[in-house]
Amino acid sequence: MAKRTKSNEKRIALLNATLHLVNNNGFHDAPMSKIAKMAGVSPATIYIYFENKQDLINKLYLETKASFSDDAFKDYTEDLSVQKGFELIWRNIANFKINQVEEAAFLSQCDNINTMIDEASRQEGLKNLQPLLDLWERGQKEGIIKNISPYLLYAYTIYPLAFLMTMQKRSDFELTEDKLTEAYNSAWNSIKI
Repeated sequence: MAKRTKSNEKRIALLNATLHLVNNNGFHDAPMSKIAKMAGVSPATIYIYFENKQDLINKLYLETKASFSDDAFKDYTEDLSVQKGFELIWRNIANFKINQVEEAAFLSQCDNINTMIDEASRQEGLKNLQPLLDLWERGQKEGIIKNISPYLLYAYTIYPLAFLMTMQKRSDFELTEDKLTEAYNSAWNSIKI
């Protein structure tokens, strides 16, 4: 019997279908049969690419997190001042959340629902934030940023973007350039000394 070959297009279709279904129906209401149907493949095809649903979700998370990281640290160099570096990263993250709405929503779900991804994937995904963590640490050593936990730094600066995106999606708030600047200034002011 000939071995079945993998098609990158099918794999991408499966990842995209999973992203859409999880975002719109939730993790538990995104069965493999629906994922396969939306991707235009047979349910058995999923198992050529992924061991099971958890493997599929973990891989989607890690690939989405890597894409987020690529966008977040675009044009960032360690020779930037702490404030300039933070502003660049913050605005890059905001642009990702504005322009990659589906991906940002999925990552937000992964951050908020403990059972969606496994701990190994969560820890691997955190590595993507290392340049930001290093920048904050440098800022703390230089006496520019408050000496508080990186979780608090993230909660006060990056996490509010998820809330603003939700409000924009509901049409309760429009994230104009002026509002984005206000949000950045609030984020910076919340962590600077």
